[in-house]
Amino acid sequence: MTDQTAYPVSKSDQEWRERLSAEEFHVLREAGTERPFTGEYTDTETKGVYSCRACGEELFRSDTKFHSHCGWPSFYAPSADDNVELIEDRSMGMKRVEVRCASCGSHLGHVFEGEGYATPTDQRFCINSVSLRLAQDEEPSA
Repeated sequence: MTDQTAYPVSKSDQEWRERLSAEEFHVLREAGTERPFTGEYTDTETKGVYSCRACGEELFRSDTKFHSHCGWPSFYAPSADDNVELIEDRSMGMKRVEVRCASCGSHLGHVFEGEGYATPTDQRFCINSVSLRLAQDEEPSA
């Protein structure tokens, strides 16, 4: 990945390996991708806040999640623009925009524009479930 000293949450590869499962490390720290339609949050409609699985930084809210039928959870906007970092990605012979956690630099997925989804931003943040942790909203007391 990149020089981790540039992020507020900075750990060595060994420290990340101790904190994350092998699959989480592969996706978050080595910019891997989980298989489509296998992630725990792909189709969930649970209301709540999605945070970085590596460092806990808030990234997305359920009210911006939508069904794109692409195989990964999709959001049309982060909870705050400065919670994610967008980086040009020319790997695999393509030109894409990688999405990383701005707090720890972990790979989350990619963002795509102009695909014709009826969302307020015309963006699709295509995010690996294994990069996220969902904190369900509390149900209001009756």
